[in-house]
Amino acid sequence: MENPGEPRWLDSDEREVWLTLVGVMTKLPGALDAQLQRDAGLSHFEYMVLAGLSEAPERTRRMSDLAGFTESGLPRLSQVVGRLEKRGWVSRCTDPTDGRITLATLTDEGLAKIADSAPGHVEAVRKLVFDPLTRAQSRQLGIIGKRIMGAVDPADRCLQGVARSQGSGHAESRRG
Repeated sequence: MENPGEPRWLDSDEREVWLTLVGVMTKLPGALDAQLQRDAGLSHFEYMVLAGLSEAPERTRRMSDLAGFTESGLPRLSQVVGRLEKRGWVSRCTDPTDGRITLATLTDEGLAKIADSAPGHVEAVRKLVFDPLTRAQSRQLGIIGKRIMGAVDPADRCLQGVARSQGSGHAESRRG
């Protein structure tokens, strides 16, 4: 019987799984970022901002919704959107129905940038994540990821956006 005051230490198998997961969480974002920087001149975060807008109706989202989609705070998002605006890929305006809300819109140039960047990004995702797995392992990874996300974020805003886009036919749902 466990002592209620004692930590629930990981056994050796759990520790190995945990350290492997930490390695993936640490190294995969850097590998994806490096590919996008090299091939598209974008950070992974900038790509996700453009992708989030490409999925939205009329390629427009509230900045607060875009922050939820990208799992970032408004100050960081605002700074990145400002850089994307300077490149002509995003525009911002005040919501005409509620002056307290700022809307971000993907421009035609931004849509072209995400369309040009997506094939290389999807190939990197495929090479790094899906090619090493069997179909069954890929399905298992999805189930496992959803269970972990359910514990981390029961509201799971990120996956809710994915579920909506899968049925919507938006371009990003095919890009990864």
